[in-house]
Amino acid sequence: MDTVFLARLQFAFTIAFHYIFPPLSIGLGVILVMMEFLYIKTKNKMYERMTKFWVRIFALTFAIGVASGIVMEFEFGTNWATYSRYVGDVFGSALAAEGIFAFFLESGFLAILLFGWDKVKPGMHFFATIMVSLGSMMSAVWIVVANSWQQTPAGYHIVGEGLSARAEITDFWAMVFNPSSIDRLTHTISGGWLAGAFMVMSVSAYYLIKNRHTDIAKSSFKIGLGLAVFASIFQLMTGHSSASGVARNQPAKLAAFEAHYDSLAAGDLYLFGWVDENNKVVNYGVKIPGMLSLLVYCDTKTPLRGLNSFDPADLPPVNFAFQTYHLMVAIGFALIGLSLLGLFLLWRKKLFTANWYLKLMIFAVLLPQIANQIGWFSAEVGRQPWIVYGLLRTSDAVSKNVEANQILFSLILFGIIYLLLFILFIFLLDQKIKHGPDEEEHVVNESTARA
Repeated sequence: MDTVFLARLQFAFTIAFHYIFPPLSIGLGVILVMMEFLYIKTKNKMYERMTKFWVRIFALTFAIGVASGIVMEFEFGTNWATYSRYVGDVFGSALAAEGIFAFFLESGFLAILLFGWDKVKPGMHFFATIMVSLGSMMSAVWIVVANSWQQTPAGYHIVGEGLSARAEITDFWAMVFNPSSIDRLTHTISGGWLAGAFMVMSVSAYYLIKNRHTDIAKSSFKIGLGLAVFASIFQLMTGHSSASGVARNQPAKLAAFEAHYDSLAAGDLYLFGWVDENNKVVNYGVKIPGMLSLLVYCDTKTPLRGLNSFDPADLPPVNFAFQTYHLMVAIGFALIGLSLLGLFLLWRKKLFTANWYLKLMIFAVLLPQIANQIGWFSAEVGRQPWIVYGLLRTSDAVSKNVEANQILFSLILFGIIYLLLFILFIFLLDQKIKHGPDEEEHVVNESTARA
């Protein structure tokens, strides 16, 4: 195994683990705002207990997310020194903005959210909840801006030559609003909303199956379902917009997503298949003829630029991009179906008696996480062989003085640490779910009232 492969594998592993938690924080943050708003509006103590319970889950995901995310910043210096020197002025400005405008906002108001229930007025506490939710989304804004600049660079110029060449920002707002940033941001945020919504529905379904905390479980399930319906449909819209942007700005990536080779032919939309990259065909595939051209150009006959028109050295791994992209889309439609099915059952007043659906929703919590992960895989692998699209190749971006055995050792070490972190997260999450929303406190209050 060479240095480039191991450096990519290590970064992919660390960011994949880290990316379990920010989407949950984004989704749960919005749900906390909805729950606390209902408490302030109705003065119903059930909503207060509900909010306090999910605040504890939010705090756990936030803590593990921060702990797992720090490593990646060091990797830029250890494994990707050439990349850091080349884009440090651009990438560093976005990371600095995240720290100033997002992380400090979120972490500053988090203390009030966690410990301020009896110390500040309800309005102030609700404001803190909003700020924490906003901070979690603002963090995504700047990370997505930085990554989107790698996909579609804008607002920069190159100074120096050879190994001393580096990118400098000439227009900060052009860098922020680069051609792919808005589409990718909305798609990422909606993915976070789905992760939080399905987490809430999963835990609520578990309580309903176990016949525990049924009042809170029913109300929290409805809140999660409402967000899931909106976010799943919004995710479809942002996904289409993002794919249209890829067609304009990264045509090789779109062609890889659908294994489209012939530039003289209209683009077909595959439902599934297996790409034979040597023979440039899709085996066992089922496709809708002309549908890709229809989605891109609103015409089923318009030819779409194919992979044959690109230098083979500039093409990504086609089958990997094809499979991850189609699995992401399939899960996206599954999330829409599950959400609308839940809405239908709620309308028919059968939602909380349909045990088959509740059992399904317990495990459906994994679907948004899988979709978020493989969506990132398809976007990043589809950009290859470029780490900055059209400017810097991944093979040229690694550190020159780091050896493969050093990266392998640190990868194994990180693997052990992250495994322990994940076990800790699952253990603590399980304990919090088993304890439930202030069950003991609620029993004491009821006993006092009866006395």
